[in-house]
Amino acid sequence: MNLLWLQSGGCGGCTMSMMCAEAPDLLATLDGAGIDLLWHPTLSEATGAEVVDLLQAIVERRQGLDILCVEGSLLLGPNGSGRFHMMAGTGRPMIDWVRDLAARARHVVAVGTCAAFGGITAAGVNPADACGLQYDGRQKGGLLGPGFRAGAGLPVINVAGCPTHPNWVTETLMLLAGGDMAAGDLDLYQRPRFYADHLVHHGCPRNEYYEYKASAHKPSDLGCMMEHMGCLGTQAHADCNTRLWNGEGSCTRGGYACINCTAPEFEEPGHMFLETPKLAGIPIGLPTDMPKAWFVALSSLAKAATPDRVRRNAATDRIVVPPTVHEKRKR
Repeated sequence: MNLLWLQSGGCGGCTMSMMCAEAPDLLATLDGAGIDLLWHPTLSEATGAEVVDLLQAIVERRQGLDILCVEGSLLLGPNGSGRFHMMAGTGRPMIDWVRDLAARARHVVAVGTCAAFGGITAAGVNPADACGLQYDGRQKGGLLGPGFRAGAGLPVINVAGCPTHPNWVTETLMLLAGGDMAAGDLDLYQRPRFYADHLVHHGCPRNEYYEYKASAHKPSDLGCMMEHMGCLGTQAHADCNTRLWNGEGSCTRGGYACINCTAPEFEEPGHMFLETPKLAGIPIGLPTDMPKAWFVALSSLAKAATPDRVRRNAATDRIVVPPTVHEKRKR
């Protein structure tokens, strides 16, 4: 199989993340999966007329295209013309190239939340009229329209994340190369379920504090960041704390609240990212599948049962009270 990668309206962060793939690295992974990289704006030597000739050959069906990856949002402005983002040397808007190439590809992959839903580029008043390939925020549509299907029959595959985890992309590509991805392997927002069926909360090192509702009050605290610090790990669909970044890290492990960057419209939460909005003292965003009455009841019980060690450690930047060492009873 072969792969073409285009970058549209974004920061290039997903490519930077992809280049951190390890064991094996990105190029070794593609080679092992039998994927030929036709062109990537960062990794390929070809430029200028060579690239334009390649794109034209694909559009004219002189060159086949198995996987089209698009990174960054699609800029429709001004007034639907797409002329805010012209592809250099072609005199055509990027959105026109993406439409033509998507019509030739067997699979289309949106790499990152910008390409999937619009992302950061679509925040605020969105003067560039940025959107995703097949979504505009939470609404189906985007550049290609809700009914789009690639040559192999699948809709756009949204490998969402800001940036996306390198292994989410490489695993998606390997599944496509092996013919092992079907419509049932995508969730409600067309994200691959191998990572979207998990929650960031799973594997979080702060789970003991969450269980006892021993909360952090400032960024350096060790406690759970859900109650006061805006953490959405109990709602965010991703496996960041079990599939660690660079083999060792995640946002919550680094002391930063999860902002649910794999979700559409995460860039517009309606409040500060490090703030938990509440109603009558109860967080508005409750854990996934948790009824409000259950949360209130369990929180009250958990706080009443919080060990002194957990309560004290939650409000500090280091362990001040270690767990008690229990001697094994002699028989």
